Amino acid sequence: MHGLKRGFASIGAATVVAASLIGSGAAMAQSPAADDIVVGVSWNNFNEPRWAAFDEPAIKDALEAAGAQYISTDAASSAEQQLADVENLISQGADALIILAQDGTAIQPAVQSAVDAGIPVVAYDRLIRNDGTLYLSFDNKGVGRIMAETIFPLVPKGNYAIIKGNQADANADFLRAGMEEVIGAAVAAGDIVIPEGCETYTDNWDPANAQTNMENCLVAAGNDIQAVLAENDGMAGGVIAALAGQGLAIPVSGQDGDPGALNRVALGTQTVSVWKDSSQLGKAAGEAAVALAMGTALADLPGTAPFVDGDLTLTSMILTPTPVTQENLQVVVDGGVLTQEALCQGVTAGSVTACP
Repeated sequence: MHGLKRGFASIGAATVVAASLIGSGAAMAQSPAADDIVVGVSWNNFNEPRWAAFDEPAIKDALEAAGAQYISTDAASSAEQQLADVENLISQGADALIILAQDGTAIQPAVQSAVDAGIPVVAYDRLIRNDGTLYLSFDNKGVGRIMAETIFPLVPKGNYAIIKGNQADANADFLRAGMEEVIGAAVAAGDIVIPEGCETYTDNWDPANAQTNMENCLVAAGNDIQAVLAENDGMAGGVIAALAGQGLAIPVSGQDGDPGALNRVALGTQTVSVWKDSSQLGKAAGEAAVALAMGTALADLPGTAPFVDGDLTLTSMILTPTPVTQENLQVVVDGGVLTQEALCQGVTAGSVTACP
């Protein structure tokens, strides 16, 4: 968790510095005072449990602490709607934008318009290939690597299914690249086989679509699958439902620390959920948006590092995720993700340390 704390502390420092500059009468006449700032947040789809439970409250708390105002829109998984939403947020007077992109390519015109108008943009949790934005996320390649590092020792040989996220989201490929670092050699050697039809993108990261993808894989492979690398917890739930329908119980990965998934980890139906402390990410985003809106240049924002994506280098802040398995479940209770009662629902007492 040290990486999380370092990133968060650095952003906090940026806000304090910006506030002190205003207090000392430094030459920032063209930058608004903190209590005049409006931060617009464009959510791609607010139905994902994580956003309402952790990310949004943390963003709101950070803005409230700075005296800034929060406004938001929900694109309901529509790339076209999100373009209109961003323009709407700008028209409402947003001094900075936090954008969770539905489609990192489709959102580009609206992002460029904001950047050209001098409105700072934080690309929240998902990459937007525009070097005028701050890319703020977790180490998504690292998340994929963690998933595979957890599953691979359990199933070093056999048939794997890989249920990827939305094809328009760069995170789906970052995660897959991290997995490849762990299982690639075994795939090349023939120890791991990914049957035809068993590596698929999943529209909108939707659990129902993931269940369908897994069902199709099981049909194609004649149920001969020994492990599943699912790229998030919601999809892992769909995968597990498909497996259960065929009487199968095999290692399955996920990420996000969704309460339902953590309960599945305790029950043993899901092997790992890679927890990304969304409260840290949300707070960092809110504080960064305020600092940028107050006049801190992107290049001067402390705690950032270059992020190279092909031929493009962006300014980024990348936080560190935490794998959660049956061995360390207590960390999510201690972190306030869910209560011990919710974590241990249906779990045989004493079967895992966190459920005595």
